[in-house]
Amino acid sequence: MIDSAPIDADLIAADNERRRVELDADFAHLGEQLARRDIRIDEVVSHLSTLSVALPSWGVGSGGTRFSRFPLAGEPRDIFEKLEDCAVVQQLGRSTPAVSPHLPWDRVDDPVDLRERAAALGLEFAAVNSNTFQDRPGQALSYKFGSLTHTEKSVREQAIAHNIECIQLGKQLGSRALTVWIPDGGNFPGQSDLTAAFERYLESMRAIYDALPQDWSVFIEHKLYEPALYSTVIADWGTSFIAASELGPKARCLVDLGHHAPTTNVEMIVARLIQFQKLAGFHFNDSKYGDDDLDTGSVDPFQIFLIFHELVDAELRDAPGFAPAYMLDQSHNVTDPIESLLESAASVQRAYVQALLVDREALREQQEANDALAASSTLRAAVQIDVEPILAMGRLRRGGAIAPVSIYRASGWRARAAQERPQRLISEPGIV
Repeated sequence: MIDSAPIDADLIAADNERRRVELDADFAHLGEQLARRDIRIDEVVSHLSTLSVALPSWGVGSGGTRFSRFPLAGEPRDIFEKLEDCAVVQQLGRSTPAVSPHLPWDRVDDPVDLRERAAALGLEFAAVNSNTFQDRPGQALSYKFGSLTHTEKSVREQAIAHNIECIQLGKQLGSRALTVWIPDGGNFPGQSDLTAAFERYLESMRAIYDALPQDWSVFIEHKLYEPALYSTVIADWGTSFIAASELGPKARCLVDLGHHAPTTNVEMIVARLIQFQKLAGFHFNDSKYGDDDLDTGSVDPFQIFLIFHELVDAELRDAPGFAPAYMLDQSHNVTDPIESLLESAASVQRAYVQALLVDREALREQQEANDALAASSTLRAAVQIDVEPILAMGRLRRGGAIAPVSIYRASGWRARAAQERPQRLISEPGIV
C-alpha cells in the first residue's frame, strides 16, 4: 500500500511548467474579458477553491449493467486500494478531498486505522452509505421483498441495525452523515399496500434518526424506479420531503440527478428544497434515458449549470440552512474510472464557475420586468464563457495538474496497478 502522494510530483511539475506560458496568456485574456463585466478573475479562482466534491468509494471500480460487468485491469480489490485511486484523483484535480464509503462493501476491522490511512493520502471521509439492497454472505434474513419497509418486523429490525452500525462506524471514520437509499417497492399492482409500506418506512427511519449523534444528518435518497419497477416507496422528491419533514431537522433530501422521471425540472426541485431548508446535497452524474450514471456533464451540461445557478444564488444570499454536500455517483463501464472522475469533477467546477459569472442584478431586473428573452440571454451569456483557464489555474495554485488526464496517462498508474493488483479479468454477471 502507498502512504504518500501516488503520482510523481516531479512529473506533475514538469508538465505544468511546459503548459504554464499558454495558461498564463489564456488566463490574462479571460481576466480582461471579465474585467469589462466588473468581475475580478482572481476572486473567482479563490471562490472556486471553496468547492469540494466527494468521491464515491465504489466509483473507482468498473461498473456494470443488468447483463454483465467487465472487470478493469488494476481495479481496487478493497477499500485501501480504493483510497489509493481516490488519492490520484485528488492529487491531480484538487477538488475531491473526501471519500464516501459504502457499507458493508468497505467494512474493515479497524476503522481508526482506515481513517489514518486516508489521512496519510490527504483524504477524509464524507457521508457513509448503508446497503440494504443486497443480501450479503452470512446475512440472516433476505431483503428480496424489502428492508426498512418489509412486512416482517424482524427484517426491518435487521435493516435498522445495519444503518445504526453504519453510524457507529462512520463516527470512527470522522463522517457526520448517513445516506439511506432503499430499493423497497413492488413490481406488480396490488403487490404492496402503498400506505402501509410508507408507514413502516417512517417507523424504521425514526429508529435510525434517534441513533444519530447531535451533529449528524441523515440524507434521504429517492429514486423513481429500479429495482422496484411498479411502485417505489421513496420514489420522488415530494415523498422524500414528507419523510424528512416528519423525521425532523437532521433529515434532509438528497438529489441524485439520474433518479427523476425524464424531462423533470430538477433545478426547480433544488430551489424548493433550498427554500424550505431540506436540501441535503447531490449525487452528480448524467442521464439520457434513466438512471444511467453517466459521467457528469457528458449528456446535458446545461442542466448542471442551471442547478448550480440555483445553488450559487442560495450561497450568495446566504440562504438559511444552506450547506449542501456534493458527491459524484457514476458507473464507469467503458472508461478508466480515474479519468472519468477527473473529468466529472471538472464538470462540476465548470458549472459552479459559470454560475458565479451570471449577472444577477441584471437578471433580477429582467425577471421583475417579465422580460423572458433578456433573462434567458443573461443565463446563456454566462454559460457560453470558456472558463477552462480558471479551472486550470485553480488546480495549479492548489498544487494540482494543469492537464490532469494527460498527467495521469503519462504516469503509467493503470499499468502499474494492473501489475500490483492481479485479478481474474473475465466477464461477470450484471449488477441486478
